[in-house]
Amino acid sequence: MSAGAGKKGGTADQLRVTLVKSRHGQLANIAASVRGLGLRRRQQSVTVANTPENRGMIAKAGHLLKVEGL
Repeated sequence: MSAGAGKKGGTADQLRVTLVKSRHGQLANIAASVRGLGLRRRQQSVTVANTPENRGMIAKAGHLLKVEGL
């Protein structure tokens, strides 16, 4: 058995989210979802927990984001 075999994928419970398009001109709830994820500028990346709340915000603004599982 490897050292991390008992874990649930190590850092698989984290997502790297990058804002690839501007939130300017978007509906207020989409812009608020982007801000709620901690993104303020284009090309900025943040690491967020893989929770239902964060996945909902990502789904709302998915056309502006690039998401990578870690």
